[in-house]
Amino acid sequence: MRYLLWLLKAAIFFTLFAFALNNQQDATVHFFFGTQWRAPLVLVVLTAFAAGLIVGALGMVPRWWQHRSAARRAQATAPLAAPPASPKATPASATATPSPSDLPSIHGI
Repeated sequence: MRYLLWLLKAAIFFTLFAFALNNQQDATVHFFFGTQWRAPLVLVVLTAFAAGLIVGALGMVPRWWQHRSAARRAQATAPLAAPPASPKATPASATATPSPSDLPSIHGI
């Protein structure tokens, strides 16, 4: 499985590398008020892709904050797990895995 992942990554890399080699012509991007930018086409495409990633991530930030604050509120209002009633630990209970309700809840980032 690990080799398959490396093969997939190599295929993606070489595809993008071939794309970059095939698109070295100059492209002109016209902005407002007569300004323009001349750069290789691959640089223009990669810049547009990076700008899209940034805008998409910034668009998700308010939702992340809402979920994070809701997770903090839920964790603060959750009752703490009570310690076991018996102070003696038996060998069977020492090796047993805790139930999911005994584990702390981890939410948010």
